[in-house]
Amino acid sequence: MALILNIETATRNCSVALSENGKTLLCREIAGEGYAHAEKLHVFIDGILSETQHSYKQLDAIAVSRGPGSYTGLRIGVSAAKGLCFALGIPLVSVDTLKVLAAQAMVSDGVIIPMIDARRMEVYSAVFSSDLSEIRKTEAQIIDENSFSDISEKAYFVGDSNEKCKPFLTSGNFIFLDDIMYPSANAMSALSYSKFEKSEFEDVAYFEPFYLKDFMVGGK
Repeated sequence: MALILNIETATRNCSVALSENGKTLLCREIAGEGYAHAEKLHVFIDGILSETQHSYKQLDAIAVSRGPGSYTGLRIGVSAAKGLCFALGIPLVSVDTLKVLAAQAMVSDGVIIPMIDARRMEVYSAVFSSDLSEIRKTEAQIIDENSFSDISEKAYFVGDSNEKCKPFLTSGNFIFLDDIMYPSANAMSALSYSKFEKSEFEDVAYFEPFYLKDFMVGGK
């Protein structure tokens, strides 16, 4: 049995899920206008363990969303995850944030394009197949009329950038799944368990979030 605590704080969504063998037992999350991660994260962790009648000592690993995303959000999530790993002597698993976002699409054809807002017309994006195999690596890109023009099959867009990108991404094969805005710890469960089974662990002492871009004063 593998009991994993999944932490997702890369965007406005402060999300925590407890999973057993890749299946979510309980998830708690909130996505407000502001960032409530510092106030909510440990409350969610304590609450989930209490509600599922588990203790910290029963955890086999901590999984954290590695980025890209909010600099502050990522710092809070990774710091909490590393602190728990150190205290409990258990491994740290990191999961790509855009893959967590893409995993919520659950489509059987075409490609999935998760996008996270990076201000103005810039987004963090990647391209995955319907089975979540990576087709194009994560990058920061400026969205214009030519973005993703090389994709001829169905392309499902998910994330918090859909509305600002729709005026530019008008191809008939582009489909916007507007109900999927933020990555969720609930979608991390299967991904973190897969990495746990393969012993794909991070070095707790040296692991850092994948910011993709340098921190900007006044930024998120």
